[in-house]
Amino acid sequence: MAKSALITGITGQDGSYLAEWLLAKGYRVYGLVRRSSTSNHERISHILDKITLIAGDLLDQNSIINALRQSEPDEVYNLAAQSFVATSWNQPDLTGEITALGVTRVLEAIRLVNPKIRFYQASSSEMFGASKPPQSEQTLFHPRSPYGVSKVYGHYATVNYWESYGMFACSGILFNHESPRRGIEFVTRKVTNAAARIKLGQQKELCMGNLDARRDWGFAGDYVRAMWMMLQQETARDFVIATGESHSVRELVDLAFRIVGLDYNQFVKVDSSLLRPAEVDYLCGDAAQARAAFGWNPVVNFEQLVQMMVEEDIRRNEAPRILQATTHFRDDDLQRRDTPRSQYLVANI
Repeated sequence: MAKSALITGITGQDGSYLAEWLLAKGYRVYGLVRRSSTSNHERISHILDKITLIAGDLLDQNSIINALRQSEPDEVYNLAAQSFVATSWNQPDLTGEITALGVTRVLEAIRLVNPKIRFYQASSSEMFGASKPPQSEQTLFHPRSPYGVSKVYGHYATVNYWESYGMFACSGILFNHESPRRGIEFVTRKVTNAAARIKLGQQKELCMGNLDARRDWGFAGDYVRAMWMMLQQETARDFVIATGESHSVRELVDLAFRIVGLDYNQFVKVDSSLLRPAEVDYLCGDAAQARAAFGWNPVVNFEQLVQMMVEEDIRRNEAPRILQATTHFRDDDLQRRDTPRSQYLVANI
């Protein structure tokens, strides 16, 4: 019988890539989604007919229990969180409720429904904060934001349920991982989208904060493989997942603009209001234990990652222009066809 997996945060970047990976492995895939007046299924629209969405919320214990009973999963991947670091400064209480206590609610629900379910917690390199790089499983945590603090809580809650109840519960301490599906509020998409828009004449400048902060950036599609591989091990164990290379935000900006043939110095301005109260200056992960334990290595490098993101943002930003131009053609074309306008547009987009 096929395995079943429940993913919280399935509509996000990681959730969408993980759902694709699990479907390819033959899993029955369920996703926990919050009820909303408008759906946010853009990242999973192409697989909606292959997965099952269940209404629930990390703020509501009963909804998590109901989701577990409905999906009867072999594995649970907790990817849901208030995951934007900047927002955590403005909404520290909400960040703690979702990103910290939400983990405990999921773990407790598993303990009550079926403690044999294997659990993956999405921990974060932001937990290291001011710790000296390279950061590994032995590095002490020193978070520098409400988000980082909340992730530390969730990480140790996972350790506690593993040690206290013998549950298979582990955390992947994932360093920054990006993709064309990254939210526009994150610095990588902010940069690649701006480079595309400036190239297309749709934007004049890009305002940035700390250009000297350094991050270990990888491809989200590579990182979800590590999540799955962690839950296939004989015993639960936490692993750092990272490329081992660190690049500054300035390098990211320079590369993105060079890809579109522009000099970033002509378009990028530093805005002091975008600086954080406490900055994380330098993150670079050591994934040696993951390589040794289950042979994980990233496939996409930094340059390839930025290239794919810029190219996709160019495509996205060109699309409205193409639609506008082709719509004008269709208006003329429709005069020669006995076809309702709405039907013709849907058929040809």
